[in-house]
Amino acid sequence: MDLSPTVIWNIVLSLIVAPAAWVFKSLFSEIKRLEAKLQETREEYATRVELREDMRRVMESLNRLEDKLDKVLEKR
Repeated sequence: MDLSPTVIWNIVLSLIVAPAAWVFKSLFSEIKRLEAKLQETREEYATRVELREDMRRVMESLNRLEDKLDKVLEKR
């Protein structure tokens, strides 16, 4: 079997290109998976407006509780 420089060069290139292509494919699929997860995360989290409204309601409840506590302590 005669191994000419062209055949050797083709073997070397094949040994380099095949794993590189596999790594590229793996990275590309991982990027796609992360993009989908990021989009899913964006859909699940509350917006700033929702968060502000929730915080406003919590603060109102705490203020009412504080008023009730003040009334109880005044009676003593």
